[in-house]
Amino acid sequence: MTVGGRADPDRSEGFGEELLGLLLDGAHELPPHLVGPLVAETVARMGGRETRILLQDYGQQQLVPLPAGGAAAGEPQPIDRSEAGRCFLESRPVEVLTPDGIRLHLPLLDGGDQVGVLAVTLDGIDDDTRRLLRRIAGVVADLLQTKNGYTDLFFRTRRIAPMTVAAEIQWSLLPPLSMVMPHVAVAGVLEPAYAVAGDSFDYALNGDVLHLAMVDAMGHGLDAATMATVAIGAYRHARRISIELSEIYLFMDRAVAEQFAPDRFVTAQMMRLDTDTGRLQWVNAGHPAPMLVRGHRVVGRLDSPTTLPVGFGGAQPQVGEVALEPGDRILCFTDGLIEEHQSGQEQFGEEQLIDWVNQLEETDRTVRAVARDLSHTLKRARGEVTSDDATLVLVEWRG
Repeated sequence: MTVGGRADPDRSEGFGEELLGLLLDGAHELPPHLVGPLVAETVARMGGRETRILLQDYGQQQLVPLPAGGAAAGEPQPIDRSEAGRCFLESRPVEVLTPDGIRLHLPLLDGGDQVGVLAVTLDGIDDDTRRLLRRIAGVVADLLQTKNGYTDLFFRTRRIAPMTVAAEIQWSLLPPLSMVMPHVAVAGVLEPAYAVAGDSFDYALNGDVLHLAMVDAMGHGLDAATMATVAIGAYRHARRISIELSEIYLFMDRAVAEQFAPDRFVTAQMMRLDTDTGRLQWVNAGHPAPMLVRGHRVVGRLDSPTTLPVGFGGAQPQVGEVALEPGDRILCFTDGLIEEHQSGQEQFGEEQLIDWVNQLEETDRTVRAVARDLSHTLKRARGEVTSDDATLVLVEWRG
């Protein structure tokens, strides 16, 4: 058929569109527990079998299979010692020859965040199959994120240990643990994952500006979690009404002071990065100074005039500023990462932290992989001891 002398494009449904349509057409009314069966049915139409959706546990140690229609879907797989884990860490497909075909693992990516892994076995594979499965994996990642807002299924799947009420509060506050965009990447880790209380972080990419905050509320348990909640809530409110960094501190300070006793406080660090120019500004309120990583080595601390912790009524703080170079990384961390020590021994300290950062940076991996490995490596170096929350966030300006 021609219209106005031009051929009318073919709008009939092809095989690939039919498969994607299976996922998309009924997605808005699909109950969360039927996501797995629907994905398996979709993949089966192109000859796929043994389909598994694997989600990262909160401790970032294992990939846990999503139950299929209420039934168990296999054993968890270690992230560090499995092909699915390699796919997860490298954010790229991994193919493995098996006696009955090819096992394909695809990263479930949503906004740069790694949701998990989609695994499927096929008799054979070609570029058309790879392309279609890659697009199906993208739809599945979006579907999981959408359904996550009104079910406990995915939360329960990701838990491999009991979680405290304080940790429950903190995880409900957090943005995605990682974000990868053309100009900037962010990755964070919280320890102990199932018992964290006073540590938290938040970020937002608004246009060409990345906003980031890290807080550490004094104490442990629900009191600390409650203070951190107020501090993060106040930060988000102040950020969303577009006030300056120093004023954001004053806003947070008033919010915490009005709700808690005079001896209660929250250390905090707030940053603003222009992702076009690399101009980084920050305010430090009693927090350890961030480290600048350049050329895969720590080259210094981002020292600046500090003010009192949030809640103590400090003066309007001075704003630090530095011009980043493409590829620079900023490591922000709470004091629990370096102050841990066993009875009668010296504290872990910043020097050991710098040594480990330099060693891991030499591997030239993504911020998400480095942040995860750094957190786990430091915990092992501290003798698996974490008596205080130990949180880190790694930011990369990609230029």
